[in-house]
Order: sequence, then C-alpha cells, then structure tokens
Amino acid sequence: MLQVVDLACRRGDRRLFSHLSFALEPGTLLHVRGRNGSGKTTLLRALCGLFMPEAGAIHWQGEDSRASERYRADLLYCGHLNGIKGDLTGLENLRIAATLDGNPVEDERLWSALAQMGLAGCEDLPTRALSQGQKRRGALARLLVSRAPLWLLDEPFSALDTDAVDLLRRLIAERITDGGLVVLTSHQEIALASGRVRHLYLGDYARESAGETVGEPDR
Repeated sequence: MLQVVDLACRRGDRRLFSHLSFALEPGTLLHVRGRNGSGKTTLLRALCGLFMPEAGAIHWQGEDSRASERYRADLLYCGHLNGIKGDLTGLENLRIAATLDGNPVEDERLWSALAQMGLAGCEDLPTRALSQGQKRRGALARLLVSRAPLWLLDEPFSALDTDAVDLLRRLIAERITDGGLVVLTSHQEIALASGRVRHLYLGDYARESAGETVGEPDR
C-alpha cells in the first residue's frame, strides 16, 4: 500500500539520507529509529507532505502521493507538536480535528474518546490549563475516532505516563491487527502479538543496531 522509492532529504547543507526505499503491506508497523538529527522527523514530514524531499517518490496504492486525494484522506499524522489550540477545550479540538480529517463524528463518540484517554472531567477545560501529558493525551485521542488506514506518529509516547503508554501500544496493535499501517519514531521498543514489525535505522545508529534495516540511509 505504501511504497517509498529512492527518497533523499536534505536539511540546509546537510543531506540526512538518500536512496531510501521500502514497501509496506497492510498489517505492518515500521519503527523508525536513529539519534537526534538523523532525519526521523523529516522522513515522517516528507511522508505526510509537509516537507519536500530532494529526490525520490512516495506512492500510495500505486498512485503518486503528491497528486492523490485518497492519500491525504487515508493518513493521520501526529507530530512533535500536539496541534491543539489552547483557547479551545479538548472536546472542541477533537471535533475540529475529526472534521478536518474528513471524518465528522457525533459528540458522544468524542466524549468517549477523551474519557478513554484519561481526560474525563477535563473535556470542557481550555487545553492551555492542562498538563503536557494531558495535552498529549488529547492530541492522541484522534486515533480513537480516526478511520485512516495509515498512521504517521512522531514520538507518540513523549510526555505520557505508564498507563497512557500502555493504552497507546494497545491502539497501535489493534490498528495493525485490523490491517492498517503505522509508521512511527520512538526510542522505545514496540512489540506486537500479531502483525509484522519492520525496522528502519537512520544515520550512525544503523551501524550499531541489530535488526532488519530497510533502505540505504547515508552513513
């Protein structure tokens, strides 16, 4: 479903990686790893169209992602920043996000998603009043209402406590079991009871890490 061909990305005068190629089938988790500055975030931003690669192509179901309306509708991206407005409540933020994703849902489902993320009682508070962990939970509540088959998650476990980490791992596992695709960056290990886990090592990290290396990152 997702194919990356000879991708190269540069930041300033520094090339982060080149000749990066991989293909992912449904029911696969791609775990992107590497030291800070190795290009993990840049890769995810390139995949979701927020960063223009220097070379290469990204295909979704056989179509060029840059010209595919389907691709934009089929992906959900959660970056380093939570993407929430501090003056709006958790419920309002989630409602807007779902609508922008092309998936407007009833408020009852939004309330349920926030409660599952441990934000019961905080739904009507402006999100600027929440802790960093609570803001992250609010941003990740999008996963509970999303129908997108492709998730791109940049350090999704950041600022989460143990309970939230366990919940997020379960959501990722369920999405993979249901035939979805997840590409994430994380320094944490990700284990699945079913589905396939692949590893992409970027930068010098690739030299020192065991496991399956996908593509040919610059050394």
